[in-house]
Amino acid sequence: MTELNEIIHQSVRLRIMAALTALDPDNEVDFTALRDLLEVTDGNLGAHLHKLEEAGYITVNKTFVERKPRTFVSATSAGRLAFQAHVAALEEILKS
Repeated sequence: MTELNEIIHQSVRLRIMAALTALDPDNEVDFTALRDLLEVTDGNLGAHLHKLEEAGYITVNKTFVERKPRTFVSATSAGRLAFQAHVAALEEILKS
């Protein structure tokens, strides 16, 4: 049986990766939009993004838009592959 990815398996991180992998590979999402979509706090989202970034599954791009700091998040190729493998493992569990 395929192993679940313990980094992605946590519910908020799973939802983050689902949202990010739904985007085209060259697209990114604004931190605030992601926070609102997931209905989590800034601190909670930031902690989960940090864990995913450490694993190499996402990139965080901090920039300024009209002199205001903005944070954008996107899934890396490695993150997309890890998410696909995790989904496959979940499907295997459901089928057995």
